[in-house]
Amino acid sequence: MKTIIMGGGVVGMTMAYFLAKDGHEVTVIERNEAAGRETSFQNAGLIATAHSSAWASPRSPGILIRSLFDKNAALVVKPRIDFQMMGWGLKFLRECTAERFRVNTLRKLRICKYSEQFMPEVAAETGIEFHHLTKGLFYCFRDQAHFDEVSKGPNLLAENGVEIQVLTPDEMIALDPAFAPYKGTVVGALYCPTDGSGDARIFTEKMAEHAQAKGAKMEYNTAIKALRANASEIEAVITDKGEFTADNYVLSCGAYSPLISKTVGVPLPIYPVKGYTADFPCDEGHDTPEIGGVDEDVLVAWGKFGDRFRVGGKAVFAGYDTGYKPSDFTAILNTAKAIFPNSCDWTKPSYWACVRPMTPDGPPIFGTAKYRNFWLNTGHGHIGWTMACGSARIVAD
Repeated sequence: MKTIIMGGGVVGMTMAYFLAKDGHEVTVIERNEAAGRETSFQNAGLIATAHSSAWASPRSPGILIRSLFDKNAALVVKPRIDFQMMGWGLKFLRECTAERFRVNTLRKLRICKYSEQFMPEVAAETGIEFHHLTKGLFYCFRDQAHFDEVSKGPNLLAENGVEIQVLTPDEMIALDPAFAPYKGTVVGALYCPTDGSGDARIFTEKMAEHAQAKGAKMEYNTAIKALRANASEIEAVITDKGEFTADNYVLSCGAYSPLISKTVGVPLPIYPVKGYTADFPCDEGHDTPEIGGVDEDVLVAWGKFGDRFRVGGKAVFAGYDTGYKPSDFTAILNTAKAIFPNSCDWTKPSYWACVRPMTPDGPPIFGTAKYRNFWLNTGHGHIGWTMACGSARIVAD
């Protein structure tokens, strides 16, 4: 059976691998020159089941209001007339109740837990090396009240199978001495020993190679213009290099999926939310942390990927703008340098920005949509890397 996958990021290429392995005749259409060149290129790299909580929560409206008056806030809403953002925002606010937060978090968690089963399997089958660290992740807090809330009260993730340990700063340092400069700022952390990190770009590139080895075709440098459909099915993908046809069509273009699906009358509640990352060289002379993580009170993430140390953060609502300038990274780097002053060569940054495909409720969008042969695997938000293997298996099955 012929299947076209639209999108060559980590979700699309992992799905290409599974489908080719299952015997499908697979073609991937990707507008860039290679796999993993957008959201998967230089993301935070955290494989983070313990970070699967929905963004929409009872705390979210307050965070949004405070961010409007803080120029260094991690959440930024650029003032502009954007009807897509307005519609998405209203849906998001409706998801900010305690009950919706619970339901949405558990839906995300189930996908993350399912995905955990397949990452080791894929790595073993393929022998892929992608700087995979399995030493766990720290979710750190500098506000005592916030830490008390998450560490002493009921923990939805822990109640549903996620191993979480509550650590003091000294216990963090005992696990990874590189966190010593953080003492005095951090009041504690939640530690998930089953989480980890890895380079999503390398993984995506290798998935493409292994999918090709199993017969998949890669149509790089090919931009999708629209879909063509009749009353019951998709007939073709229209690109700048002509039309492509198949029996089944899978949409995995991240934040750009709504722009494609709307050409056949399928609206998708996905909004692009920009994030920033910066890579720095590191070697044995640096005190680079082996345990990645997130500072939950300033929303800065970090991770080590071979000879590179990466920091990232922010959630910027500015449409499809992926531009950046050095000053956009100031707050992120000030935080990271204070935590890890000798972790890398801070004078040699490699900057990046991309947009995450966020749904109002949080979980990705799967299944068929309007047409019997049109499949969706998109909208994975900030943890597409964590969900990639499980999502691919769900849609492949």
